[in-house]
Amino acid sequence: MTALKPLYAKHLEIQRRHTDEALAATGFDALAIYAGGQHMQFLDDQPYPFKPNPHFRWWTPLAEAADCWIVYRPGQRLQLVFLQPNDYWYKPPEMPSDFWTDSFDIKIIREAPEAKAFVSVVTRCAFVGEWREEFADWGFTGRNPEALMHRLHYVRAFKTEYELECMRRASQLSARAHKVAEAAFRGGASEYEINMAYIRATGQTENELPYPNIVALNANSAVLHYQNQERAVPAQLRSFLIDAGAQVHGYASDVTRTYSREDDDFAAMIRAMDVEQLGLCSEVRAGVDYADIHLSAHRRVAKILRDFDVISASAEEAATSGLSSVFFPHGIGHLLGLQVHDVAGFTVTPDGKQKARPTGHPYLRLTRTLEPGFVVTIEPGLYFIDSLLATARTSPLGSKINWQQVERFKPYGGIRVEDNVAATNGEPENLTRPAFAAATAAG
Repeated sequence: MTALKPLYAKHLEIQRRHTDEALAATGFDALAIYAGGQHMQFLDDQPYPFKPNPHFRWWTPLAEAADCWIVYRPGQRLQLVFLQPNDYWYKPPEMPSDFWTDSFDIKIIREAPEAKAFVSVVTRCAFVGEWREEFADWGFTGRNPEALMHRLHYVRAFKTEYELECMRRASQLSARAHKVAEAAFRGGASEYEINMAYIRATGQTENELPYPNIVALNANSAVLHYQNQERAVPAQLRSFLIDAGAQVHGYASDVTRTYSREDDDFAAMIRAMDVEQLGLCSEVRAGVDYADIHLSAHRRVAKILRDFDVISASAEEAATSGLSSVFFPHGIGHLLGLQVHDVAGFTVTPDGKQKARPTGHPYLRLTRTLEPGFVVTIEPGLYFIDSLLATARTSPLGSKINWQQVERFKPYGGIRVEDNVAATNGEPENLTRPAFAAATAAG
């Protein structure tokens, strides 16, 4: 396995250059990056699950980081202000010691307010993170200043080799767990049991996973962000959709697969979607407008609908008329990285200029032209959603839909196939497919 330490050193070098340019362009001398703090639940003494500020994890993979800080000044060593309380109610976090810690001067504090002594001495310092009123007299020049944030967000799309390696490893974790989840489905497990099998296979807690797993059987697959986990197994198992990832050092994988219980027409439709999805993955190339891939996905999904006699319109007609959106209502994907839906999907210049979505496609999350280092999801879908079908039935689009076929496929819910793909200077790198191939070979 590729060693992370030299990749991380190069990552910091690149990140320093980007940050220095952003500071110089916006008139700041330093950054104080707050990891975030615990938030207590209403009328309770239990906190909500904690996840660090992604700007904090851009510099360090430290996960147990509540009330920690990074202070960045151009040309100086990075400073990590690390809260390690004297506590006997909870186990304090261990002193960091890993491949990345040599790059930091680590200052230990025992109580959160002690951080002020390290961050308030910096002049023309921008605060980055979740603001708290107790920071008001700490001397920050700006709070998440818009011009600076645009520049920091813009460059996060360009993944370094360190970030790519973390995402490859996250893909490997999720692929192994997807295989376990598929086996649980074929063994007759419930949604809850499948989800627990997936979590155990990743070796991560639910809070460590990058997003809540979508584990849907039968018609539940038609709910795009299906959130329930039914304990009972349906009387008849027809289909299974799982959208679930993993995380390595803060970097996410985001993977979806769909299965049919039998080798039936729905299974054939899944295979057709897999072919078209791979075709879309091959379109992830430097210089390509991501919105064009989205429009290509509508034509490809419409072709499947036509081939399976769900619609009578041509693929081009279905894509341009809005008929394909009845069955494919979401975007083809998004940027992926420290956040599942990573930032700056519409930001086409460092100073924050935005590019709008194509007309009629309100849910696309990315409109930038792809460049080497971008990692995107490619996730075409085809669903039988009651509310959208009901609207279509009473519109001119309804005459182009074979409602008998719709009723045949509705009990299966829908299909989504999703890979994570990196744009390069040549052929795109699919992070997901090799991970699945390796998981299959390992048994």
